[in-house]
Amino acid sequence: MTVLFDTNVVLDVLLEREPHVLPAARLFSLADSGHIRGAICSTTATTIYSIAAKTVGVRKAREQVRNLLGIFDIAPVNKHILLAALDAEFSDHEDAVLHEAARAISADAIATRDRTGFTKATIPALDPRELLAFIATSTK
Repeated sequence: MTVLFDTNVVLDVLLEREPHVLPAARLFSLADSGHIRGAICSTTATTIYSIAAKTVGVRKAREQVRNLLGIFDIAPVNKHILLAALDAEFSDHEDAVLHEAARAISADAIATRDRTGFTKATIPALDPRELLAFIATSTK
């Protein structure tokens, strides 16, 4: 199963945001162990670096992004993805970009805490808790 992680789920882990950190960290662990194929958008990596550099410094930001790159594949955000996102008619452009990147890597699901932005999605957008439950039932 391939899962594209929304930036908000990645930040839940890196910033230890309660009450969201535990289910998000469990998904990270599944990706790290190879039980699922985890991916992030290239834009997520740059966003994480920018936020981390401002909050914990450049050295720690590099370390965090390097760790993410060790766990996750990268879903590219290129001209094709951006044009498709413009045509997707999502209410939130960033969610449209994420969705089109997920389609490009044939993702089975998107892990997000903002499901409202994905009402027009053709790929299931699931909260980390829902996704963990789905993964548990599909591997039995």
